Amino acid sequence: MKSEDQLIKKAEQAVRSKKEKVESDYYRLNYHIMPPAGLLNDPNGFIQFDGDYHLFYQFYPFDTSHGAKFWAHLKSKNLVDWQELPLALAPAQSYESHGCYSGSAVDNQGTLTLIYTGNVKDENNRRETYQCLAVSKDGINFDKLGPVIENQPVGYTRHFRDPKVWKKDDDWYLVIGTQNTEKKGRILLFSSEDLKDWQLLGEIADSKINGLNNIYMWECPDLFTLNGKEILIGSPQGIKAAGDLYNNIYQSGYFVGSLNYQTGEFDQQDFAELDRGFDFYAAQTTVDKKGRRILIAWMGVPDQPENYPERANGWVHTMTLPRVLELNQDHKLIQKPAAELKKLRKEEVSYHNLKLKNEKIELNSISGDSLELIVSFNDLNASSFGVELRASENNSQKTVITYNSKNEKLTFDKRKSGQGEAGTRSCALKNNGDLKLHFFIDTSSIELFVNDGEEVFSSRVYPDPASKKINFFAENGSVKIKEMRKWKLS
Repeated sequence: MKSEDQLIKKAEQAVRSKKEKVESDYYRLNYHIMPPAGLLNDPNGFIQFDGDYHLFYQFYPFDTSHGAKFWAHLKSKNLVDWQELPLALAPAQSYESHGCYSGSAVDNQGTLTLIYTGNVKDENNRRETYQCLAVSKDGINFDKLGPVIENQPVGYTRHFRDPKVWKKDDDWYLVIGTQNTEKKGRILLFSSEDLKDWQLLGEIADSKINGLNNIYMWECPDLFTLNGKEILIGSPQGIKAAGDLYNNIYQSGYFVGSLNYQTGEFDQQDFAELDRGFDFYAAQTTVDKKGRRILIAWMGVPDQPENYPERANGWVHTMTLPRVLELNQDHKLIQKPAAELKKLRKEEVSYHNLKLKNEKIELNSISGDSLELIVSFNDLNASSFGVELRASENNSQKTVITYNSKNEKLTFDKRKSGQGEAGTRSCALKNNGDLKLHFFIDTSSIELFVNDGEEVFSSRVYPDPASKKINFFAENGSVKIKEMRKWKLS
């Protein structure tokens, strides 16, 4: 048996050995992508190929800590129902002995082609990195072609990883995260005619954003065109918190700009965060046959093991729901849940024109731990108002979303959410007289889309199973719930 086959068999055995304990965990989600056991992190190779959406992800089956990563593999016709496929990549070769790290996928004339980072460390923890190819004719079984870029260009360290590849006209392009020898983060742009011989064009992002100059590494870059503008997504490491900005240990965000494909120069606007919540990292996008630019991210953040209590049951982490991206006239990325998610809905309950004045209320049939909820407020005459989710009977446990009309700020409050990380995240949000909150609540996650995707908060939450109440409140004045719609989600 080949070493690759042996390693995959060992991984499958590890998953089977944890199956009973993993599946007994209340915090397993109902409609999100999760690992069958072990650790999930970065989404990889997101692509629509031969009619199916394919998603790969970083996977360590043996433990909930980080180890030599595999690529797990799923496919779907509709972005909702995902079929688990055999493991696509295992770290069996000399050029990937310490992990098949993140990367991307392209359709090369009918061949599904993966390009990923092979990570190697010697006995003294010295790193080597190789950008590698693997190909598949059937979209399931992959043959490795080996490295096409060996280690980093001159002037950079061997923190050189996470290639994202696309085609423009007749040439292939690649962005990749790295740091220079002064340990300042950079994103590099390469080009190739054949996916094998790559030429460095230049740096398109450096260590300075919005006046901050302490980024020591960029991870998981992605570059694509939307409404005639180039969008560069990346996950910088080293940014310090600044008020309501950059409050997670590592961030994910984007630049809007214009790329010169000949020189590699990228004329960019300010960096903006993609998500305001506690758990969001390593976003990757694809374009589908409908022309939609779709994003999926890891609903987690590196280096925070204590924040995710499901580790005790043999698994950790989940993906966000798929989101369709739009670029508005102010060059702001708008994120909307993919329309296909409506397939999950059942048992709709709705309310209209409810006035709240200096009170907190519950509503019949508006509760639960696996649901979609849309609440549209208007007549905003309260100093603050909002929603309490996953609340306990005595209200000692709850996740609170509050809009403060005076300082025009929306806050996601996890200080009483149960296990896991506590704290708050906020963003500025102009008071235009109405507010729409669109929630996807799962057993251990909340994704909130504000004003049709103007802002998004993604967070894991770990309340007690019995904490399923939902309350609506207004303080120091009144607001009207113009419309509320709720569905159970299968």
